[in-house]
Amino acid sequence: MHWSRLLVGIATSLVAGSACIPDVEPDVFVLPRCDQVAPACGPEEKESCCAESKVVGGTFDRLNDAAFPATVADFRLDRFEVTVGRFRQFVAGYPATRPKAGAGAHPLAKDGGWDPAWDSSLPAGQEELRASLECDANFRTWTDEPAGNEAVPINCASWYLAFAFCAWDEGRLPTEAEWNYAAAGGNEHREYPWGAAAPSQDLAVFECETTTTVCPVPHVGSKSPAGDSKYGQADMAGSLFEWVLDYHVPLSGNCDNCAALEDGDLGRDARGGAFSHTAETLSTTFRVGELPERRLSFYGFRCARDE
Repeated sequence: MHWSRLLVGIATSLVAGSACIPDVEPDVFVLPRCDQVAPACGPEEKESCCAESKVVGGTFDRLNDAAFPATVADFRLDRFEVTVGRFRQFVAGYPATRPKAGAGAHPLAKDGGWDPAWDSSLPAGQEELRASLECDANFRTWTDEPAGNEAVPINCASWYLAFAFCAWDEGRLPTEAEWNYAAAGGNEHREYPWGAAAPSQDLAVFECETTTTVCPVPHVGSKSPAGDSKYGQADMAGSLFEWVLDYHVPLSGNCDNCAALEDGDLGRDARGGAFSHTAETLSTTFRVGELPERRLSFYGFRCARDE
């Protein structure tokens, strides 16, 4: 048994019978790199930024379309997008934190782990990494020293860097099917992570007019619990687009714990909309491809783990 699973069992037994402990709270023990991350996330800025929760697998229709059925096994998914404070530990240890060959693989998706050919797509050293996180003077969230953004989602991270972080954190990027399943509430096929209600500023962070306004990206979980998904994830609509494992290719046929791992020249997939984008991008059916080396102020990520 993994040491962290044992800790979860101990923690669960200690809090048994207490109705005041949030369901996701014991899950923070699963994450191995969070001992120095302050509990400053969620609507009251008191939750662990490293919380995750179980997504109970099942069958559903990707993009809410019966032409694209899928089966997803149980997995665990971060409650919040990876924050600046959580990412800071990865930066502090870099480049030793770079992934080894095969790391970050989905156990049911063949050849989905780190390819050493991607090493050249990561910054060479810590200074280059820090510089890469300054992709936008107005909207970047990284600061070289803690300065009030520790509970804000990290942006300006390429797909390669997102993959590397999740692998270092003993996790992985979710597949597109997993991300879609969690956001849509499984076979509830929700139009938005919170349900059918039209997007509003009470439910998601979106529609900043960035050509005329500098809109600071809020801390993660600022719209929780109203904007949460069925399984407890915050900001699956709005805040930042989130990188997933798959290449951005047309969906086809039945998907049994699948991932699109063959390049279709359309980049890697991202889901969920962003603070700088319109309401239409918040739908659980909206998907977009982007070059994996791109570093954008409206892109972030969250990690998954195997149940």
